[in-house]
Amino acid sequence: MSAPRGIACRDLHLVRRTPEGREHEILAGASAHFDAGAIALITGAIGAGKTTLLHILSTILRPSSGEVLADGEAVSRYDAAHKDLWRRNAGLAFQSPHFLDELSVIENVMIPLVPVAPSLAEARARALAELERFDITHLAERQLAGLSGGERQRITLSRALVGKPRFLFVDEPTAHQDARGAATIETRLLEARAGGATVIVVSHDPRLGRDGFADRSWILLEGRLERAS
Repeated sequence: MSAPRGIACRDLHLVRRTPEGREHEILAGASAHFDAGAIALITGAIGAGKTTLLHILSTILRPSSGEVLADGEAVSRYDAAHKDLWRRNAGLAFQSPHFLDELSVIENVMIPLVPVAPSLAEARARALAELERFDITHLAERQLAGLSGGERQRITLSRALVGKPRFLFVDEPTAHQDARGAATIETRLLEARAGGATVIVVSHDPRLGRDGFADRSWILLEGRLERAS
């Protein structure tokens, strides 16, 4: 019997030491399964550990104990090189993205395609098409310096989605967006879901809790994931 597709976490614990030397448990046995071809929305209080959880699910951070599985494979056990290879199948859109400031917007969006696209010309064409989906083609040749938070957010999402990832990890995607921008982002995430991606979204935005955007909602409460719907 084949393993269910998607991302699963089993009994995740994460303990950090405070500056005073005390241990602080951020995750206390978080477990869940996030289906492929579905959007999971994770909410919770500020400081509950939602962003930390997203970093663990995407293998950026290693848990103190427990494991993360992708399509049944225990990716949290991979060594650094194998995690890097696995993340070629993942799109990451975090609140503090790592851009290369010496490159233009379109060159930054092209980065995930460089190892896989048959040519730079095709990578550029695909990046331009993704920028068009977010209505920011006019920024293609700009540098990142001087762009607004909302523009940088859409660039981050363009880069995360340009490679048509199987797994998509998104942190506060609409935080800097007006109604039109939020609707554009919501549409693009729904398209990723329709393409079969496992989409995991962390957000406080009540706009994303309406209209059936998420197939399943979770609350991170006292270090554990509780089903909200």
